[in-house]
Amino acid sequence: MSYSVKEIYYTLQGEGAQAGRAAVFLRFAGCNLWSGREGDRGSALCRFCDTDFVGMDGPGGGRFESAESLAEAVAGHWPSGGGGRPYVVCTGGEPLLQLDALLIDALHAAGFEIAVETNGTLSAPPGIDWICVSPKGAAPLEQRSGHELKLVYPQPEPQAQPHCFVDLAFEHFFVQPMDVVGDAQASAGNVAQAAAYCLEHPQWRLSVQTHKVIGLP
Repeated sequence: MSYSVKEIYYTLQGEGAQAGRAAVFLRFAGCNLWSGREGDRGSALCRFCDTDFVGMDGPGGGRFESAESLAEAVAGHWPSGGGGRPYVVCTGGEPLLQLDALLIDALHAAGFEIAVETNGTLSAPPGIDWICVSPKGAAPLEQRSGHELKLVYPQPEPQAQPHCFVDLAFEHFFVQPMDVVGDAQASAGNVAQAAAYCLEHPQWRLSVQTHKVIGLP
């Protein structure tokens, strides 16, 4: 199959248990919960996305006709001679619409440890080294195990409350304050709510988008 990629770039992971780790971000185009068009946001299953995943026009983006060519492009963003195991974060949009066994094998062959950031509505294929699930609203959750559950908080839907997920098979549980684009006061209020929730429910840890704080992509 071919792969539609919005962008590929090298940065530090800003969120969750791997925060601060150097990574190549492989952002796939497309999502199954929102078209990415503002006119459709109000009727989308996920209405608070702050990521541009539409098209293939970002840095390093394009259509890749084979898993090997895409893995080669990802490898080209990792610094040579820097030490450490190469690490790629497959994200989107929804990466599990495209991330398949062929690409997993090709990325492993290129030496990469593979992480995925998924909304959990699709089951992850075998071989992914780090699975981060971020449930969205009332969308059904198919991927109910992994390394990290990262819940954007607060969400109004009863199916998206933290207590709904505490018995699932994850190693780490994070709440991440919802970033309200263009409304700093609302964003700050969400940070306060998330921090208070973690203090009251210590199974959960606070995940802050540190890349935004320090000015990285």
